[in-house]
Amino acid sequence: MTHTTHTRRTRPLTAFAQLHHRTAPLLLPNAWDHASAAALAAQGFPAIGTTSLGVAAAAGLPDGAAATADATLTLARRLGRGSFLFTVDAEGGFSDDPADVAGLARELYDAGAAGINLEDGRPDGTLAPVELHAAKITAVKAAVPALFVNARTDTHWLGRQEEEETASRLAVYEQAGADGVFVPGLSDPEGIAALTATLAVPLNILYTPAGPTLAELAALGVRRVSLGSLLYRAALTAAVNCATAIRDGRSADLAALSYAEVQTLGASDGTARGSG
Repeated sequence: MTHTTHTRRTRPLTAFAQLHHRTAPLLLPNAWDHASAAALAAQGFPAIGTTSLGVAAAAGLPDGAAATADATLTLARRLGRGSFLFTVDAEGGFSDDPADVAGLARELYDAGAAGINLEDGRPDGTLAPVELHAAKITAVKAAVPALFVNARTDTHWLGRQEEEETASRLAVYEQAGADGVFVPGLSDPEGIAALTATLAVPLNILYTPAGPTLAELAALGVRRVSLGSLLYRAALTAAVNCATAIRDGRSADLAALSYAEVQTLGASDGTARGSG
């Protein structure tokens, strides 16, 4: 066992980390602004994630292109004024310099973030060198030991679904100090089970409507299930469908929070009183 692994296992778990060691997996809904995060927290979700696609699209910027560092940090500072735990999707850390990524992680932690997602996929569709991504993880854990680092590999997301490469990358990220690992695009039950059998840290899977259910993922040993950009895309779809139905004289589903309920989401303490 390496010193890094030993240190990670003996360090007291934060409240956010403890959510990854319960009987049921942590279901993490992903928000794109303060209102969506506060509304989800008001429904009893113990922690909220951010979605890089939602943050980027809301700002008129591309996702996965290291263009949203400022928007991401601004959102974290706003969410940090709330009373809920949250973790931030920071793409690849918006830099290939581990020191810069560690600096961003420190700013996110100071803003109130309990965790950070760091991905090894690049805008050109390639994977970052495994040693570089591991160096980012190590730098973040050295700078901010209490920040939960969820190390994401995009082997499946980018179509490089070799089981051996996924497992070998995750093993390196574990040794670098990752508190959890994330494999979006992996939905095959056998593949999931094979990974959970070898990992020492919690496995995060991206929920897909066509994939395993939450109960099935739990039975496979998955400890965290993220919704990714699903809620943001569903919200956009609902908005467009409502507007076009009214325009075209069709029946529209107008189920919505009231004006007053949305107003409460902007309360200074970040709670959404009465929105349930």
